[in-house]
Amino acid sequence: MKLGKIVTTVLLTGAMLFVLSACEKEGPAERAGKEADKVVSDVGKSIEKAGENIQDAAKGNKK
Repeated sequence: MKLGKIVTTVLLTGAMLFVLSACEKEGPAERAGKEADKVVSDVGKSIEKAGENIQDAAKGNKK
């Protein structure tokens, strides 16, 4: 029974160390990726807005 507790403790400790090591600070690649996602999203919104304006102009509606 004592061996089972030791093995369990070692495994849980190892798992916790693994999880904590994965919690690093955000690196430059992650920051660049987030910025690229934001830019693409902003461009998509602009294109959508331009499309709506074109549709409104084609219908004779002007904003």
